[in-house]
Amino acid sequence: MSLTACGIFTPTPAPRGEVQGAPVSPAEVAQSDVNRVATLAMRDNLDSLYRLLDKLYRRNPAEWKKTASSREEAIKHVRSAIEARQSWPDLQGKHDIAALSLALDPGFQGDRAAAFIAATADMIITAHGGKTTFYLIDGLNAQFLYNAARNIEVATWILSSRRNSAGQLLLLSNDISEQEHNLSFEREFGKVIGRIDLLAVVITEKYRRAGISYVQNLVGGTFLQFLPVR
Repeated sequence: MSLTACGIFTPTPAPRGEVQGAPVSPAEVAQSDVNRVATLAMRDNLDSLYRLLDKLYRRNPAEWKKTASSREEAIKHVRSAIEARQSWPDLQGKHDIAALSLALDPGFQGDRAAAFIAATADMIITAHGGKTTFYLIDGLNAQFLYNAARNIEVATWILSSRRNSAGQLLLLSNDISEQEHNLSFEREFGKVIGRIDLLAVVITEKYRRAGISYVQNLVGGTFLQFLPVR
């Protein structure tokens, strides 16, 4: 009876999906484990930025109207610019942190949502050596990655606190009020920061682990061998 009661009153967990692996490609032969992790993390980080752009456009519809005739078309333009490594037109040819600073300037007049996401993506890619896919010949600088994560923290704080000359927030994002409790922007940015920070640690560990693996193989080669019994 107890088991029956538990079955009646315990709600069935809602399906949350399952882990989806990336399709296998011949290019993976030229990738180390760290290369593969960096490539997948970059893919997920860019996808997060595209989701954030959609969220920003939904909360700030006046912005996408400066770029295209629809929100979907504006997102497509920004995505194309990011993946082609082209500077967003409103950013005046600036890249990296210079572009991010301009996008968050109170006097900026262009599509701020597009400029902010495009500049953030450019800064992240720059920290990864200007690449989005990584192979055995590629190296990553852990300190640059760490700096990129901190830059995103600073940028998100500015986004939620800086105001223009009229006293309005530069862009509406997170909202905590009696009517609404929306922290989805913070969570998505947190995912990006977490991925970059983890990759920075993995890069730092890589060389130390290589030395440890060498010692393990050396010791194993001497002591972990079967001995003849006849």
